[in-house]
Amino acid sequence: MDTATDMELSHLVDMVTRNLKATPLYTDMRQAAAAQAQKDSFHLGDLKQSLLSALEESGWERKLRNAVYREMLICAQRELSIAPPEDQKEPLTYMRKAQAAWEKRILKSLNSMCTELSVPLARKRPPQEQKELLSRWTELGTEEPDLSHFRPVYAPKDFLEVLVNLRNPNSNWTEQASHFNLWGLVQLPLRTKTRKQLQSDFSELSISEPQAGVDDSPEIPADVFASERTKLGRRVLEADHTSLAQQYAKKGCPTGLRGAIWAQILGVKVDSVDQLYYQQLKSYVIHHDLLIDSLIYKDVKLTAANDDYYFVFEDLLHQILLIFSRDTSVLKCFAHTSATPAKSYIRGKLGMEEFQVTYPPSGVIPFHGFTMYSASLCFVYDEPARLYFIFREMYTRYFFHLHHMSSHPQGIVSLCALFESLLQTHEPELFYHLKGVGAQPLKIAFKWLMRAFAGFLGSDQLLLLWDRVLGFNSLEILSVLAFAIFSFRRTNLLEVSSYAAAEAVLSDLTTLKLVPLLQLALFS
Repeated sequence: MDTATDMELSHLVDMVTRNLKATPLYTDMRQAAAAQAQKDSFHLGDLKQSLLSALEESGWERKLRNAVYREMLICAQRELSIAPPEDQKEPLTYMRKAQAAWEKRILKSLNSMCTELSVPLARKRPPQEQKELLSRWTELGTEEPDLSHFRPVYAPKDFLEVLVNLRNPNSNWTEQASHFNLWGLVQLPLRTKTRKQLQSDFSELSISEPQAGVDDSPEIPADVFASERTKLGRRVLEADHTSLAQQYAKKGCPTGLRGAIWAQILGVKVDSVDQLYYQQLKSYVIHHDLLIDSLIYKDVKLTAANDDYYFVFEDLLHQILLIFSRDTSVLKCFAHTSATPAKSYIRGKLGMEEFQVTYPPSGVIPFHGFTMYSASLCFVYDEPARLYFIFREMYTRYFFHLHHMSSHPQGIVSLCALFESLLQTHEPELFYHLKGVGAQPLKIAFKWLMRAFAGFLGSDQLLLLWDRVLGFNSLEILSVLAFAIFSFRRTNLLEVSSYAAAEAVLSDLTTLKLVPLLQLALFS
């Protein structure tokens, strides 16, 4: 092992250790160790070994192993480097500048809305309003305030416009022409995986492997696959090993076990402390009104409330997203990217740094369609607190990457480049035809990628897709699916003569079956 690798490994160990020390598990283990040491049966002659044996017997070793494994999964999505902190977050200077410019644009839009509507960013609710909000907390969807003057801060198409204008100032276009996609909209020399590499990464999706979503269909007797799959899932849950649950999810989860499997992978176990924290966040919503609340309310109305699958969850979505906007623990996302949360000042303290605060407290300004990240989870979890903590973990681990600029392989820019690379390499005639009629494929597929297909696929197929996202710990499967959809509808797309016609061909994805499409794209 060379020196660089040794240093990177040491950096990884330090990072995992530091992160674990900031969790309740560390405190609980210290207390458990102290309790074990005070027992009469404890041997002081060999303190270390006796303590390790006692913790192993009481189940703490398994909890620690699961926690370490989950931290390793999160670290796997980051670039391990001994470079300066700024370069660790984002090594490309032009990408950092573009993200900063985009954030300024979002903040300007938000401030303009405040000025135009004469609405403050935040205000304390009067006591009577607090009581009214608390009394109708479970019926927030029944309210019909006038939000006609409020507008989404940005939509996927706005974000795409920024991405397609990204350029590497150090690239020589003539020399680089053969190295990256000049047909597509993403004109950046980013490294993308080949189909062969993706076949290796997603080998468990092979046609020869049994899959939930195919082999558990009604046409196949239940005892052939579904019952055995369910039995195996129960054994996985009993074992309580994160790595086993993740491996299990690669082939899909049965509907009845999905919630428990996902919770095990994400490490979400809602205890009394979590319930208390949830109630505390709720109290923040009750006591203070934010401009963001109106944007959330309008987004829920425009998306989930108008969807045949999700309208029944409208009240629950209001609760979850309002609470999410107050959760400062979400800010941990920004520690490892060049993105920075928006800042504001306490009224009357403009320009004084000590009175500068993050706005909203979570640091996340929702875009048009943001609601759909959480809407699909309502099919899996019906208890609000558990639903919230699962959503928060899914967002901080995966969805966050889908609306911030970075050069990371799991970031939205790289996912777009991967989609265009796959389509241009394996469907060149289709790509060239769509480009020629003014229907650049990415213009259609971008909203799918940015929302992780939420609200586009049928709800059952979307959950099967997210099974694989969790199982493979990768968002690259989104790009593979987008490519697969274009390839599957190739015949119709080759006949279109305009962008509107191409969009019409791809307007309804609810009839598509996920697993056969992925297998077609990767292994046919």
